[in-house]
Amino acid sequence: MAIQTTLKAACAVIALVLSGGAADAQSLAERNELLFQQLQEIRGLSNSEINRVREIFAGSPNGWMGQGNPAVTQHPLTPEEAAARLGGTVEQVQASYRNREYERICGGPYMVPLYDPETQTPRDATVCADMFEYPNIPMVYPVVWVRANEAAQLCAAEGGRIGDAHEWEGAAAGQLLPPDYPFDMIRGMGLSAAVNTMRNWHNNHYASTSGTYSIGAWQSGVCATGSFKNASCNGGSFQGCGSNTYPAGSFPSCQSPLGVYDIDGNAAEHMNLPLAEDQMASAGSTTLGVTEMKGSWFIWDTIRAHEHWARWRAPFWHGTRVMSEGSHRNYHLGFRCFRDVR
Repeated sequence: MAIQTTLKAACAVIALVLSGGAADAQSLAERNELLFQQLQEIRGLSNSEINRVREIFAGSPNGWMGQGNPAVTQHPLTPEEAAARLGGTVEQVQASYRNREYERICGGPYMVPLYDPETQTPRDATVCADMFEYPNIPMVYPVVWVRANEAAQLCAAEGGRIGDAHEWEGAAAGQLLPPDYPFDMIRGMGLSAAVNTMRNWHNNHYASTSGTYSIGAWQSGVCATGSFKNASCNGGSFQGCGSNTYPAGSFPSCQSPLGVYDIDGNAAEHMNLPLAEDQMASAGSTTLGVTEMKGSWFIWDTIRAHEHWARWRAPFWHGTRVMSEGSHRNYHLGFRCFRDVR
């Protein structure tokens, strides 16, 4: 049965490629097959890595994980249209985002070293962030309908990890600062009180940066924030809500000072908020802390459903432990991976 399934999937990919690719993929399963192929051909995932990625996708409840429900999703740009606006083909635009120095530091394509420009250079970085939201390929739509535990598993499948809140914030603000979690302050508190205390302390500490985004002052049209919400989208249902995202990298000016793209707009992103030292992903934890949703999403120019700025620490929205099998997912929520530099 497994062999038959694999052969069927391979035939689907061949049919998609011969017919022109993602624009002609009609089902979510077919689109995911093309995605797996892109991960291998463009990002260079090994057979064992892609097999693990397949397992995680296959194990996702209801089989919703992917680039959106094809029945209702209406992407504002195709990859070809996005590339043409940037003056090239899809392949040319993908090549233009390659940075050989960063690849030597980070160990693979489409990653950015995180560091403090006031005291360090990129070569001093001990962690890298994906340039784009997963699958971290320019001109490819981000993966959504993914739970936090699945995001952590997918990052681990490629030798990476989910990021801690301070790492995401540093990537967005353009300066990675040391961890700033007041663990002693929240020790012994209940979960809700601990999250709220940590959030309030952090946001008060960085209040002077309120309203500063990865692009500095907000400007409409600079990031992937000009899409729309389906009229049928009521309550965030899979059947009614289209993941009307843009191809990653469609807006080259939407980057942080460290070169992290689409950290504003397109998909919001799962992140780990540690509540104790042994829950820090950056310190090697695999048990992790609680969920936090970072960033804005693809309709931010017209609908601002929540506060957001580069160093803003979010409330416990649909909060659970990161590794909970019941962690939240929806049509505009994705993730990006981080990788320790060895």
